[in-house]
Order: sequence, then C-alpha cells, then structure tokens
Amino acid sequence: MRETFELMVPTLLGLESFTAREVRNLGYETTAVEDGRVSFTGDWEAVCLANLWIRTGERVLIKVSEFHAETFEELFQGVYNAGLAHFIPADAAFPVKGYSLRSKLSSVPDCQAIIKKAAAKSLCEKYGVSWMEESGAVYQLQFSIMKDKVTLSIDTTGTPLHKRGYRAVSNAAPLRETIASAMVMMSRWKYENPLADPFCGSGTIPIEAAMIKRNIAPGLHRHFASERFFQTGKKLWEDMREEAVWEERDVPLEILASDRDPACVELTSQNAAKAGLGKWIKPTIADARDFSSSIPGGTIITNPPYGERMGEKKECEALYKAIGRRFSALEDWAYVILTSRRNFEKLFDREASKRRKIYNGMLRCDVYQYFPNKGKTAGHK
Repeated sequence: MRETFELMVPTLLGLESFTAREVRNLGYETTAVEDGRVSFTGDWEAVCLANLWIRTGERVLIKVSEFHAETFEELFQGVYNAGLAHFIPADAAFPVKGYSLRSKLSSVPDCQAIIKKAAAKSLCEKYGVSWMEESGAVYQLQFSIMKDKVTLSIDTTGTPLHKRGYRAVSNAAPLRETIASAMVMMSRWKYENPLADPFCGSGTIPIEAAMIKRNIAPGLHRHFASERFFQTGKKLWEDMREEAVWEERDVPLEILASDRDPACVELTSQNAAKAGLGKWIKPTIADARDFSSSIPGGTIITNPPYGERMGEKKECEALYKAIGRRFSALEDWAYVILTSRRNFEKLFDREASKRRKIYNGMLRCDVYQYFPNKGKTAGHK
C-alpha cells in the first residue's frame, strides 16, 4: 500500500476554486479549500503530477505538522516533535523560510532560527550524528504562523509553479501565468473558434490558452526541487513526464495576439517560440481600438492597462470606452477582461455577465466576463 500524506497548494486569492478543480481532475479529492490554499491527500506520484499539471497554484507543499505556539519554547517543541526524519534523509539540506501574521511570535528571523535549531536537533538524534552535513538534496522547510497556529511543510516545487520556463524576459507589467490560466478556464472558449488578446504584452494569455487547449502540462519543460528527493527518484519523474507528453492533444488553433507596442509583439513571438507554440501564435502590431473580425463566435481574453500611474487615468478611461464600442460590434463574441478599475463596466458601457474578484499580488482586480446576449448596457442594470 502506498504511503499517503497531506499536500497543500498555495494560490493567489481568488484562484482557489480553479486549483481545487485541477486537483480533482488529477484524480484526488480535496480535503480543504481555504483562502489562498487548497489541500488534498496524495502520495509521491501525486507530488509529481501536481507539480507537472497544476496551472493555477503557486507550489506543492507536503504538510508535516500543525500546532499552536505562542512562545519560542512551544515553537521549538512543536518542530522537534514533528517527525521530520520521516521525510528528510540524513544528508539533506533543510533551509528554513516562512512568515508570521497576527501572532505573538512576530519576528520571522527569530522563528527561522528556532525552527532550524529544533529541526537539526531532531534529525541529529534520529540519525545518531552530532551535526547535519546538509550536502544532499534540498528539502526546503516552510512555515506559516497565523493567529499563533504554526503550519510546517516541505516545499516540493522550488521555483514557483507560475514560472513555466518560457518567459525569460517580460514587459514592464507582466500578468502572472496562474491568473492567465484561470481567465482561460472561466472564458468557456472552444478551441475551434478564434481567441484574441489585443493587449498581448509578453504573450502570457495566448500561450497559456494554447497550452490548455492542446493539453500541454505547464511543468513539462522545467525542473522541480523534488526531482532530487530519494522518495520520487529519477524513474518516477521520467514516467510522469513521458505520460504527460502522450497526453498532448493535436487540435487546430486560431490565436490572435496583438499589441500596439512593437517590443511587446516581438516579446510575445519569442516567448511563444520558446514554449513550442510559434506555429499557432503569430503576434501582430495593432491597436486594440481597431480590433475587428468577420468570424462570429470568438473569444477575447485580455489584460488592458489599468491606468494606476499619475496622469494615465483619463487616457485609460478613454481606452476602455473605445474598446467597449469596438468589442460590442463583434458578432456573438465573448470577452474576459481583467482590470483593477472599479468603474470598468460604466466606462465599457456594458454590465458584465459575471464578475470575479482576484488579487494580482496585493492589487485587487476584477475579471469581467461577458457572454453573447447575456450582458446589458451599464445604464440598464
């Protein structure tokens, strides 16, 4: 019988339901869906699958222990008794990082030092040594302390999941890949119809859309911390990657990526080529205010400028009014638009079919979903 344990996938606020759905699609039942985190029970194969396939989460953590601590002694004892040797081998490196919010133990550096000391003592005693050499694979210890509740985990991912590897360079305000994937998922886009992003920037939305519709595993062309874990081994990772390659679907795609900035168009072209999707994504220089298509039933998924800087507000408002007029002329098209502007519907002159709150880092944004014949003009709510 395979060993199972609790796995946690941290997410950006607002993306939890998408990550939970992805976990279930992999064949695992979620045990908790909380603000910024999805939990499920899995094994070492689940570690590989989750890292390879989850598009909307930030990393995959093994939950080692959870306990209450208001003092450094309680923190020390909780870590010391956590059973770390069950996961961490004798030669492993185990650096510590984490955060503390609304807790009595508010000094993160002090918490790191205590956790490191307690982990070292526990592991040394388990392996019968006076000190840990830490010359092997890195088993990153992560801790969170929230309202005096300590959660101790091991990071199996390393570089965050949203860094797929295709975007070596980005524009000044890149959209995180996890948000782009969620926007595609909520768009109801059918691959046989065209998809357009008239503010393509560095190409994140078109690339994520192509990867989803062709069923390309987002982690296929990058590496993970747990590839060096003795529990997974080289063979398991090779098998999971080989299976992922066979899962790719050969479907036709028409993806229209455009931007009025030539530098962004070139960047999108480079990133699409690096992702192996240059055949389907051929960006062009064009102004979103001039966007048109004679093909009905397409979908626009885009992240226009927010106008957050001084002096850009009026220009941004004029832009939203212009694209509202332009997009409404498209026959039976759907639109999914991300912005931090709270008065977007008024400027766009159409009430959204659905609206979803998402935090892009610390910035509160909304995704406005417009489906054919569902929206109304903003003046007729």
